[in-house]
Amino acid sequence: MRSDIEIAQSVQLKPITEIAHSLHIEDDEIEQYGKYKAKIALSQLEKNKDHQGKLILVTAITPTPAGEGKTTTTIGLADALHRMGKKVVAALREPSLGPVFGVKGGAAGGGYSQVAPMEDINLHFTGDFHAIGAANNLLAAMLDNHIYQGNALNIDPRRITWRRCVDMNDRQLRFITDGLGGRVNGVPREDGYDITVASEIMAVLCLSSSVTDLKERLSRIVVGYTYNEEPVTAGQLKAVGAMTALLKDALKPNLVQTLEGTPAFVHGGPFANIAHGCNSVLATRMALSLSDYTVTEAGFGADLGAEKFLDIKCRMAGLRPSAVVVVATIRALKMHGGLPKTELNQENLEALRAGLPNLDRHISNMQNVYGLPVVVAINRFPSDTDAEVELVRSVCRERGVHVALSDVWAKGGEGGIELAEEVIRLCDQPSTFRYSYELSESLEEKLTHLATRVYGGKGITITPAAAKQLAQLKKLGFDGMPVCVAKTQYSFSDDPTLLGAPTDFSVTIRQLKVSAGAGFVVALTGEVMTMPGLPKVPAAEKIDVDEKGVISGLF
Repeated sequence: MRSDIEIAQSVQLKPITEIAHSLHIEDDEIEQYGKYKAKIALSQLEKNKDHQGKLILVTAITPTPAGEGKTTTTIGLADALHRMGKKVVAALREPSLGPVFGVKGGAAGGGYSQVAPMEDINLHFTGDFHAIGAANNLLAAMLDNHIYQGNALNIDPRRITWRRCVDMNDRQLRFITDGLGGRVNGVPREDGYDITVASEIMAVLCLSSSVTDLKERLSRIVVGYTYNEEPVTAGQLKAVGAMTALLKDALKPNLVQTLEGTPAFVHGGPFANIAHGCNSVLATRMALSLSDYTVTEAGFGADLGAEKFLDIKCRMAGLRPSAVVVVATIRALKMHGGLPKTELNQENLEALRAGLPNLDRHISNMQNVYGLPVVVAINRFPSDTDAEVELVRSVCRERGVHVALSDVWAKGGEGGIELAEEVIRLCDQPSTFRYSYELSESLEEKLTHLATRVYGGKGITITPAAAKQLAQLKKLGFDGMPVCVAKTQYSFSDDPTLLGAPTDFSVTIRQLKVSAGAGFVVALTGEVMTMPGLPKVPAAEKIDVDEKGVISGLF
């Protein structure tokens, strides 16, 4: 069996100009980065602003080590629609180098359902993440320099909230002390690093609608507080112009293609368990303006990525999905039913039946909380039996939901035709899209709605430290923002060991902080880290390049 990278390298890609021309993008809007990738000028948005295609969201059940194949399904669905003669564009997130070299691997799909050139996309791509990291660290440098040069803004070094970032899993940098070595080398203080995808700059870039909006959002970023407990912003540090200069090209969506030549925008990449987990608003809008169907995804399970896509991104950008695909594997559902990973290849209807409530809750959330039509895509494995498939179908029938078997990993777009046909049908169905909470509600009410309506718990518990932060956020006028919950991706709850569809739990809010530039309040729960670490055997150990420059080991 060939690896993902071997399959990708066996396909002859079309010149990116040919892909752009298929969307009627003219040459003066195309900024090429080699033969097979390009940025598209923001002026393209004005040319098709009156056209609005259908928006299809691909999400998934709660992740397990058995895998779900959400990105692979997203790309395969787009290829299937393309094969059916539909004008379609995929809109995906960019991978982070941390997971690429860590344990998760890349995020360009798999098998015959990939975006390409996968090596470039999974590595430096067009330099967006480097620009975001540079802008983040410029702000950090200007903040510390301001304090060193006299601290005219009266910033309390003990209350600095802005951290440096690097796009790599490096646990050694989570908590550091810097500014050491004497007076001329800075002011000593506790500091730390986040992974670049957790930087607020990433969220700001992905939610911005223009250069002007980007600058306004950057200016509102809170970097710390004064001795009088007043917030200090990037605007006050006069850093916004230089930060925008670093980000001006990164703001433009990246155009690539699938292995079957379907156009795809791959742009932005906030993590879904730390940030809001969606590709950029600009890329989604551009895809909608250029196609009749835009297929996009949101990170991790529907309780994280889909919730934030709908409650944050769609609300801010005025987007309205037409249909939702919930991706599931029978293997993962059996793990939610208590079966160990070593026994997933054997038929086990009892374990599958015990795990199906996880799928059922995700379906119910999309239908009943958000009012959207749903199809379940089973990413089928050879070990799945007909009896297991039929059991999944029977549960979905009770919800009035169709099940489509997806074989896009092995067959590309051909393996997604059944799913594409159901998606087209759903896009023509009426829906009553709504949010899970209203902005006028308090932060406590919003978090309670998420904990009860979406996660299925009994409520929230706010620690004393978080309660103090909550009071300050209310005092500063941030109560009317959406909430972005940072929690484990492995459970509906904030406890990664609670699989399936737990009910009798309370979500503990241990920290609250404002992302004023992005426009939401982050609520941290459990043990979610903003700087992951590498595993005992990192994927980086298997990546290599030969004398001809051909990369191996990426997946």
